Amino acid sequence: MGPMTRLLVQRISLGLLLLFLVSIVIFAGTMILPGDVAQQILGQSATPEALANLRAELGVDQPPVSRYFDWLGGLLTGDLGTALTSGQSINEAVGRRFANTLFLAVSAAIIAVPLAIFLGLLAVRYQERWPDKLISATTLTTISMPEFVIGYILMFVLGVQLGWFPPTSVGYRPDADFLTRLNSIAIPVMVLTLVVLAHMMRMTRAAILNVMQSAYIETAELKGMPMLKIISKHAFPNAIAPVVNVVMLNLAYLVVGVVVVEVVFVYPGMGQYLVDHVTKRDIPVVQACGMIFAAIYIGLNLVADIVSILTNPRLRHPK
Repeated sequence: MGPMTRLLVQRISLGLLLLFLVSIVIFAGTMILPGDVAQQILGQSATPEALANLRAELGVDQPPVSRYFDWLGGLLTGDLGTALTSGQSINEAVGRRFANTLFLAVSAAIIAVPLAIFLGLLAVRYQERWPDKLISATTLTTISMPEFVIGYILMFVLGVQLGWFPPTSVGYRPDADFLTRLNSIAIPVMVLTLVVLAHMMRMTRAAILNVMQSAYIETAELKGMPMLKIISKHAFPNAIAPVVNVVMLNLAYLVVGVVVVEVVFVYPGMGQYLVDHVTKRDIPVVQACGMIFAAIYIGLNLVADIVSILTNPRLRHPK
């Protein structure tokens, strides 16, 4: 086994180990949540006997260790379990909700990633001049504001005052045509784009500026090569590894961190599904959503790590 293959195997093994540890944390965390799902289903007037019978029927009266291994075995076979409050398969509900979340995240990523790289290159090209200062000031403003604040501002201005787009996504239908779906998620996509754009742009700018201090960049400048060509042909290709890392991290955020945005805009995605069932104390749904979010986040970070190894000779040959 070569050094690069060994390094990749180590990274993948660490990712799987981390996912296993996260499953323990998620299960233990949901076990200590206050509330009783049997009480939520039967109401406050339920008798102790009825509550005990329902807990036995739902399986929530079993020891935590046996429940964990039953749950983990289901995860390994692709069975997320059954929602306690509705009796429906979590796989089916998550499949529909995840498709909606993915549509929202991909729509934002298609806009945010190219725009962030372009603005990062533009800021480097006009470093310490007004375009750089304007871009930096704007992105710092958006990165300093919580998502729900940006969401309510855009909702009020674009949805209520101007009426350009629906203020919420209540009317979103997966079976509608593509343009109708895009119109219903326009404001949530803007919010997500503004949130991740700032981080990606600033990291792209920092990575390229770090490369610009290299000797070969100075040599290209002394040869009289135009600055735009130096950035595009020499600096950016050598800064691609950290740029890919930050893009992957923000893609993970777009999928995992949409909970607030989905709740604000009443969007029928994974985040809204998770919040709805937290209030119902539906533990299997909360655990399933938590594991899906964790797997996506760890998986995209793992992809970023592998891309960094493949694109960086110093990581491919650590000795």
